[in-house]
Amino acid sequence: MRRIGLRIAYLGTHFSGFQVQPDRRTVQGELCRCLSEYFGTVVRVTGCSRTDRGVHARDFHALAELEETASSVPTERLPLALRPYLPSDLSVLSAFDVTPDFHVRHDVISKEYRYSVYRAPSPDPFLADRTWHLSHRFENGYLEAMRQSAAHLVGRHDFAAFMAEGSEVQSTVRTIFRIEIEEQGGILTFSVVGDGFLYNMVRIIVGTLIDVAKGKMTPRDVLFALESRERKNAGQTAPPEGLCLWKVLY
Repeated sequence: MRRIGLRIAYLGTHFSGFQVQPDRRTVQGELCRCLSEYFGTVVRVTGCSRTDRGVHARDFHALAELEETASSVPTERLPLALRPYLPSDLSVLSAFDVTPDFHVRHDVISKEYRYSVYRAPSPDPFLADRTWHLSHRFENGYLEAMRQSAAHLVGRHDFAAFMAEGSEVQSTVRTIFRIEIEEQGGILTFSVVGDGFLYNMVRIIVGTLIDVAKGKMTPRDVLFALESRERKNAGQTAPPEGLCLWKVLY
């Protein structure tokens, strides 16, 4: 069995998430189709994460598995060889051989997600599907209030309050290593780094921090929500288009 690691990037706008779904266009489905076309055999693809519909990825890792008898093209040349087979919103950045014991999900040390919010009276069409447009007025000192709130979430905690319904996991405990919030040119960027994330966890964190900026919640409310482990006590869920899987470390 030949096992190939792939670094890929994609715009999630026209994908129904990563995971294969019947009668829907997905990243996993497109990768399987393109790789199978190129190699002339069935190729199995596993991803490091399951991004939702509309969510983007700049540094996503996948594992392709196929029969050893398939094309013997050097692995490092695969990105160039695959280019004619791939759609314009999906790219293979690099390819590399991996050992038999490599696991594309379990071997991840950390993931960094970035979420972008565009603050302006009117939307910018060039930022459509890449940012969450907000025209609301924020409270004075909103950046400091959001940073104080985010500080409560850093560390190892039970993040049940920051998980959407519809996910079955053995544990809702995760570790957040860092949350950074910066603003430049009307764009707020939230960088969230952790060892793993629950369903919609980053989007709920961002939505909650935006509720703090609007004055609907306080840093103390965010701490209460975390400790309560009740979804109803956290804030809104930010829409998917502002979210990007930025970096994965092994």
